[in-house]
Amino acid sequence: MTSTIDTAAPVTTGLYIGGEARTTAEVLEVVDPARPGVVVGTAAAATADDVADAVAAARSAYPAWSAMPATERAAAMAAAIEGLADERDEDARVLSLENGKIVHEAWVDALVFEIRWQLALSLADEVEATKVLPPAPGIPVQTTVAHQPLGVVTIIVPFNWPIAILAASLPHALLAGNTVIVKPPPSTPLATTRLVQRVAEKLPPGVVNVVTGRDSEMAGLIENPAVAKVCFTGSVNGGKKIMEMASRSLTRVTLELGGNDPAIVRADAVLDDEHLDRLFSAVYDTTGQICMNAKRIYVHRSRMDELVAGLSARLERTVLGHGLAEGTTMGPLHQPAQKAFVAEIIEEAKDSGATVLEFGELPGGEFAEGNFLRPAVVVDPDPSLRVVTQEQFGPVIPVLPFDDDDEAVRLANDTWAGLCASVWTADADAANRLGGRLECGYVWVNDHGAARLDLRAPFGGMKSSGMGREQGIEGVRAFQDTRSIAHGADETREAGAAH
Repeated sequence: MTSTIDTAAPVTTGLYIGGEARTTAEVLEVVDPARPGVVVGTAAAATADDVADAVAAARSAYPAWSAMPATERAAAMAAAIEGLADERDEDARVLSLENGKIVHEAWVDALVFEIRWQLALSLADEVEATKVLPPAPGIPVQTTVAHQPLGVVTIIVPFNWPIAILAASLPHALLAGNTVIVKPPPSTPLATTRLVQRVAEKLPPGVVNVVTGRDSEMAGLIENPAVAKVCFTGSVNGGKKIMEMASRSLTRVTLELGGNDPAIVRADAVLDDEHLDRLFSAVYDTTGQICMNAKRIYVHRSRMDELVAGLSARLERTVLGHGLAEGTTMGPLHQPAQKAFVAEIIEEAKDSGATVLEFGELPGGEFAEGNFLRPAVVVDPDPSLRVVTQEQFGPVIPVLPFDDDDEAVRLANDTWAGLCASVWTADADAANRLGGRLECGYVWVNDHGAARLDLRAPFGGMKSSGMGREQGIEGVRAFQDTRSIAHGADETREAGAAH
């Protein structure tokens, strides 16, 4: 049977280390999640020696890069992304093929990289800001507190939004004066490697390096004593493993991990088409595979039927299919194992007696073995079910009733996670009151989801959703340390008199 999807020539990517492209004897095969038997490309599979070379290259480039004024680094970084958009359509096509998500989302993925990059550059004047502590009673010194880069940084990104997520940390690390090794995800390495290499080629050799490969060969990106920090986005279990490995050399970590994000819909919430569209996207974008997607909806009992009907009306228009196919609104899950897990927790909810509403038609033909799953709403399930307590990371949402604000907050906080949340209400004071009680790093009001994130603001989780912050000046400071230089008061007066 002839495929209806034009995959063009298979994509091949290599390593990029110390300003030079490098091939490897072994490669990673990358398959199409909509057609798991179709190979869409191959990526280099680095050896432990390749990894060591990448660390050495970054370490070698660090003295000169860190010595540059931040404004000069910003100018070099601005030049490095010139023309990046010229290949955005192809980057999106490749990402859709290897990831499975619809091509529009893949296109936005690449766009957000540039937006985040430019926002980071706007912080250049703040990077080297200092604070002076004058002499005080009993403290006869004047102390200047300044910031300095850490050194070599490893950034590890996940499969779902790899390019956009990379830009939440890469430009901030570079602007702070660090050199970087980027590790794209092994199941979706192609588009990220293509884009990052084009940027790295315009920077001094070794400032940005790209290493792809099997996790078994990647330990040196974390355990090498020359690596000062690891920034990891992924699962909670993955974060625990990274933290354990980093502890052996006391390497610092930023961990952006999973979420079980609650959305609280109060009795006075506006549930018109605009707001329901926002909530729908917050749940089902990228087939539900976004850490900050809404994972639980707590709705006032008086609005329960209205909200379920609103989500259902939108789900009835779902078109499951290949991400590159015209008219597709939802692609497959990325991995067969994740499809199996989500299907299992949906069946568990059905077996418990909960009402489960499913929508759309599974595609057949060449896509019959793809990782497709019908999107679902689970109405008023037992709160102990896994569809409520665990991160689904798929196209399903539990909708549960509450009767008052205190109950809603208690239910929302009763979880291992603390990434994001949202409050839907017409009362701004109530939104601030509830939002301030939620145990998470980011709260939306009458909105939710990655597409609605303020890319200027610090982002990160609490509890098992991670540690550290990305974006904004806080994201730059996460890749710096402080140095205090104290002068005796007499010396300070003498220096002032000399001027």
